[in-house]
Amino acid sequence: MTVLQIALDVPLPRLFDYLPEGEGENFTPGRLVRVPFGQGGKVGVVVAVAADSEHPAGKLKTAAAIPELPALPADWLELCGFCARYYHYPIGQVMAFALPPLLRKGKAPRALKEKVGSGDTVPTANAATPDQRAAIDAIVGATGGGGFRTFLLHGVTGSGKTEVYLQAIERVLAAGGQALMLVPEIALTPQLESRVSARFPGARVVSAHSGVADAARARGFLAALEGRADIVLGTRLSVFMPMPRLGLIVVDEEHDASFKQQEGLRYSARDIAIFRARQRDIPIVLGSATPSLESFHHGTSGRYAKLDLPLRAVAAAMPTVATVDTRKEKLQDGLSARMIAAVSERLQRGEQSLLFLNRRGYAPVLACPACGWISHCRRCAANLVLHLADRRLRCHHCGLEAGIPHACPGCGNLDLQPFGRGTQRLEAKLGELFPEARILRIDRDSADSPKKWHALLAAIHAGAADILIGTQMLAKGHDFPNLTLVGVVGADAALFAADFRAPERLFAQLMQVGGRSGRAQLPGAVLIQTEYPDHPLYRALIDHDYAAFAREQLAEREAAGFPPFAFQALLRAEAPALEDAIAFLTQAVAAAEALAAPEVLLYDPVPMRMARLKNRERAQLLVESRSRPALHAFLDAWMGALHALKTPRELRWHLDVDPQEL
Repeated sequence: MTVLQIALDVPLPRLFDYLPEGEGENFTPGRLVRVPFGQGGKVGVVVAVAADSEHPAGKLKTAAAIPELPALPADWLELCGFCARYYHYPIGQVMAFALPPLLRKGKAPRALKEKVGSGDTVPTANAATPDQRAAIDAIVGATGGGGFRTFLLHGVTGSGKTEVYLQAIERVLAAGGQALMLVPEIALTPQLESRVSARFPGARVVSAHSGVADAARARGFLAALEGRADIVLGTRLSVFMPMPRLGLIVVDEEHDASFKQQEGLRYSARDIAIFRARQRDIPIVLGSATPSLESFHHGTSGRYAKLDLPLRAVAAAMPTVATVDTRKEKLQDGLSARMIAAVSERLQRGEQSLLFLNRRGYAPVLACPACGWISHCRRCAANLVLHLADRRLRCHHCGLEAGIPHACPGCGNLDLQPFGRGTQRLEAKLGELFPEARILRIDRDSADSPKKWHALLAAIHAGAADILIGTQMLAKGHDFPNLTLVGVVGADAALFAADFRAPERLFAQLMQVGGRSGRAQLPGAVLIQTEYPDHPLYRALIDHDYAAFAREQLAEREAAGFPPFAFQALLRAEAPALEDAIAFLTQAVAAAEALAAPEVLLYDPVPMRMARLKNRERAQLLVESRSRPALHAFLDAWMGALHALKTPRELRWHLDVDPQEL
């Protein structure tokens, strides 16, 4: 008897046995099949073929092959299996997530005329600096048969990391291989795709991100699988693209939190990419101006090969960084006299300025000074943000909207006041101060579609804006030759956040956004408004000394027992009532104690920092160990016990391994 063991998109950590609908090679592992399931049917993936089943043959239903779709390769099945084991997630749901939506439904995309490259010779690469050449030679040496190795390319902003990637990819393509390049955000993909396509006109470049239409995504997946794609360029989901000739993986801005999925399969694309490089015995390059502390630790301890680009490739020098002590200056709607003067100076010289404020809207909250009423969101433990441009109050977490009240709902006071400031308020103030200036605001409100986003970027490059006001959308990956001033407003709050990763993220964000200044021939400057000018984080920024900041942070983490010196998992639960979420986590603690795992520490169940989101109450339980194997051995056993617990129908729970947000 031939039994097919099939992974299905259901929340159960197991395979399902079916009989083949006729014998033959169509039922080898990796084949997509249609099967009856419950009252309907599902598409699944054959993971293994067995000689028998624990179920009687008469009770097994049959599976039908989908001949129009090719079988998935063995290394793809292995990759999904690793994800299922490491993140303790059902194997069928891992595979369903990794497949494009059309293939997940068992449908083949409509064939289009194949886009073939021109066959022209590769354009001449830019002249490399000595540091770039050393990095390229190291990576190329590995791609030439050196096997698996993780390179940490630590280069200051503007040092030409992308040029290193492209020259390494050039060698891989010349040897007949494929290259996979991951970027953190969709916004960075189109401009990088244009640059890659121009550099390799004879290569087929496939884009893979959530903005790609379903049919195009499926065609790209199949092109990569069949070896017709030379370069795959995309966001985190592209790490699952099957590539039979894969010779190099690049992860740009490897520190970026966007590489960690926060819903469903909570995987880290960077970490999966490292596993994949080891699996295929090929090199991987992790690039960043501000590496994650985990990667920096591995780079300085010898686990990764660290490559440094300490100098800018085009600009003569890094931008100067200075602070403005806002305790000593009277601010005009959040702007110091020194900041205003710096912007005015750039206007007179015909140069561009960027004011960075990572908070969109007009003000974070609308409040009544008479009775204390504030614009709470009724669905979340958050405030409704004032958006004065369209006269709305809006929750940035659940999307709830309301009109601006004419009077206080609590006491009827007509004098409601906005507190704090967002990009819209900063835009209004700058319009008053510089009425002749062309001001452009770039945030999720002004760039809420790819078309608007590209139009804004085109306007900046065309010199149609004098002052830019931006959130983190502008913090990385952009070259604006005429931009010579970056002003930072409102960064202090992150210095004292509860999450131990907050200083690392703030430093990375400020160094990245500051790096937009002075990237061409004009000298750049960064001005940071702060009440804590002597804070070590700001001192390290002034000195452009990421290494000193990283060493200090790592010493604190080692003393506290935080990653990378410990390993964590987070069990989260949500329900209509907080009591139900806490009760489930309390049961989970009892189940854990029964497993007697001395190397594993469980903290008490607590409400999450945002305890209510979309009318559901949320709580969490942190699990920690100094040993990764001990943690995962515990999680294997614990997950079985958790699945056996009886829970209220409306309670949902999930496990987040290596959580990035606490």
